[in-house]
Amino acid sequence: MAREGEKKAGAVTRMDLAEAIVAQTGVPRADATRFTDALLQRISDALAAGETVKLARFGNFQARSKRERVGRNPKTGQEAPITPRRVVTFRPSQLLRQRVESPPSGTPRRERRD
Repeated sequence: MAREGEKKAGAVTRMDLAEAIVAQTGVPRADATRFTDALLQRISDALAAGETVKLARFGNFQARSKRERVGRNPKTGQEAPITPRRVVTFRPSQLLRQRVESPPSGTPRRERRD
């Protein structure tokens, strides 16, 4: 069980984002929640409209259209059509990739086995 003030490994929620805004800026919690919701809504609206969302030093979100294709049921091996659809893709920035690839501070780096 995590101690007071410690975050368990897992997902970051909207509330976690709003709390970070409160902690770093001192704005009221209600304003931080509205800001978080407005930001996420704008990103969602842009993607739904087919726009690319570019966040410097973080990455790019893009809505892509996938064409119809033939798939295969893994249990039976029977072919089945997969309908065309739109999907959201994310490409992290080089800076984000480097942060994710480096171990957290205080953690020894593991040797890579090739």
